[in-house]
Amino acid sequence: MAHTALTFQALQIAVLTVSDTRDESTDTSGEYLVNALQAAGHTLADKVIVKDDIYQMRAVVSNWVANDNIQVILVTGGTGFTERDSTPEALTPLFDKTVEGFGELFRQLSYNEISASTIQSRAIAGLANGTVIFCMPGSTGACKTAWQQIIESQLDASHKPCNFVPHLSCSETACDTRG
Repeated sequence: MAHTALTFQALQIAVLTVSDTRDESTDTSGEYLVNALQAAGHTLADKVIVKDDIYQMRAVVSNWVANDNIQVILVTGGTGFTERDSTPEALTPLFDKTVEGFGELFRQLSYNEISASTIQSRAIAGLANGTVIFCMPGSTGACKTAWQQIIESQLDASHKPCNFVPHLSCSETACDTRG
């Protein structure tokens, strides 16, 4: 069910860290995203770390997409070009619609920070079953760029001229409207 609210709505957001080496004590990117989404007024629905494995990623994200109480999924890691980087291959098949502008804008903004190396980012986003999924690189700096310059405003129902909130599945218990 879409909402047309023009006031902030606290969304339920899940965070997935994709890494073969990180754990809860070393996951600075996942930790940043959790702190940022909570500081913005949203609620952490779940947080998981999985190995860079297509099927493990798909299983976790598919479960979240099927959960009516999760509206947003933030994925960090697995978007580069190493042999193990497979986030786009794992998650793109789940998308009902692709948000091409996210990757394009992320790379444009990253260019100012890391120059031409930004071409090695395969940041992607899409909508699946009323859930928006943002996939960004595993570095904390990349997560800050994506959150602060793109994602945060797009998850705020009061952001004009448009945002993703009207496209998300928000049940009465899943999205808290406050003005």
